Amino acid sequence: MQTKTNLSKVLVLAMLILAFGACTAVEEEQQQRPNILFIMSDDHAYQAISAYSDQLINTPHIDRLAKEGMLFTNACVTNSICAPSRATILTGKHTHINGKIDNITPFDTTQVTFPQLFQAAGYETAMYGKLHFGNNPKGVDDFMILPGQGSYINPRFITADGDTTITGYVTDIITDLTIDWLDQKRNPEKPFLMMYLHKAPHRAWWPSPEKFERFSKKTFPEPASLFDDYQNRGTAAKEAAMTISDEMLLSYDNKVLPEAVSDLDIDDDPRSARFFRGNEYRRINKEQKNLYQPILDSIAEDFKARWPSMSDEERRSWKYQRYMQDYLGCISSVDDNVGRVLDYLDENGLAENTIVVYTSDQGFYLGEHGWFDKRFVYDESFKTPLLIRWPNEITAGTTNDEMVQNLDFAQTFLEAAQIKAPEDMQGESILPLLKGEPEQWDREAVYYHYYEYPGAHMVKRHYGIVTKDYKLAHFYYDVDEWELYDRNKDPQEMRNVYSDPAYAEIVATLHEELDQLRVKYQDSPTLDQKYIDIYEERKRKREENKK
Repeated sequence: MQTKTNLSKVLVLAMLILAFGACTAVEEEQQQRPNILFIMSDDHAYQAISAYSDQLINTPHIDRLAKEGMLFTNACVTNSICAPSRATILTGKHTHINGKIDNITPFDTTQVTFPQLFQAAGYETAMYGKLHFGNNPKGVDDFMILPGQGSYINPRFITADGDTTITGYVTDIITDLTIDWLDQKRNPEKPFLMMYLHKAPHRAWWPSPEKFERFSKKTFPEPASLFDDYQNRGTAAKEAAMTISDEMLLSYDNKVLPEAVSDLDIDDDPRSARFFRGNEYRRINKEQKNLYQPILDSIAEDFKARWPSMSDEERRSWKYQRYMQDYLGCISSVDDNVGRVLDYLDENGLAENTIVVYTSDQGFYLGEHGWFDKRFVYDESFKTPLLIRWPNEITAGTTNDEMVQNLDFAQTFLEAAQIKAPEDMQGESILPLLKGEPEQWDREAVYYHYYEYPGAHMVKRHYGIVTKDYKLAHFYYDVDEWELYDRNKDPQEMRNVYSDPAYAEIVATLHEELDQLRVKYQDSPTLDQKYIDIYEERKRKREENKK
């Protein structure tokens, strides 16, 4: 009897040990799941990060992610415009699938977003900053988001408990809120997904007062194609309405006081003075205006003294310098604040188990081809910065030139967090690249499709295929034109070689591969027409409402 009792005790003890071991293993696995800090700015050109190029600005804090992690030189987007890019990031699907083809067409709210999957898998989730579409982000335990584009100064935020306005500069405020959540609000027993989303450097590029003063005194090198005449290109480049010379507004964009424009009797676009004569300027308090006013006065004085005697080329150069001074001043604040968050991770023992991602919702033109804005499949718009740090997984100081897209973010984060991705996601996890296993990566080309035409800046609808070596694009709707660029021989994309006999074989191959990508990603001429019909119906209703 005693023997049986002892045996029972041994069996119970063994079962307890096994159970405890199993629980410990599960706990260790949970603890090993990395935190994810996803940092995204709005319209941050890769040219304005010194890890990519030091011609314009020094960004030491963002550069830390390249020095301590991996920098991607061929990261790109599926559709170079804000809200559609964000929808693709959240869903891991092309915009023709998630419905957000442009900034107007509504997002399909039945789509599953990756924060929802993280939340369901036990992560604590939060989103602070600029979402840009929808006021109730799905899958986040806590959020404070800007309404629409939001404001640079004294911004209003949407929260689960209602709206609130915070005095200060938006880039600093979003960072304050993010650090406060990390420090005071999150559950330290859970891994976290934090989406830290900057408004800057979106148009109209308002720096903080101290950056405004400092950068307004700087002079920046002009891009080689600032005075591009769009020869050897198709109709699309010639007709796009986003030139610094003609479409950049003197008051709204270049911060020339409206009265200074009026004093010179310049027939400026009536939209130009909307900041100074609208609600945005009225939201700035007296103390803040006193900080901005001396710089605004100096800009007005310089404008009035020089503008009348300038040639057209000199005026374009003047507007370019004003653009860069403000745009890069905004970037400098972003970089400072990224540094604050990275320091917080270091100081609080979070850096080792946190994947930090820095990216933008797309690229941006900084005077290349004489432009600002984005939308095109051309590199400055199509390519986006992407820097990722993951200690003990990514070899520090690595550069990668594979064709990766914002389409891939969701599946990458899910795999890193040991969460199964839905079968209908269309991207590919880039974990093999992060872990130094390029043999497990076989993508040779990516697919691009832009829809917002006719619309702001009048960039024509187009879709295309991009490889490391070539770019083939089809512009359609009111034209039927093809463009091919040799990315190695013509990195500035100044010469369309589609009709060059020397490229005939490449054209044929890319056409076949493009057709295959259209099928793979479930895009088609039928869908092209569907979205044209949606546009035409919107246009018809607008015209009816005017009557």
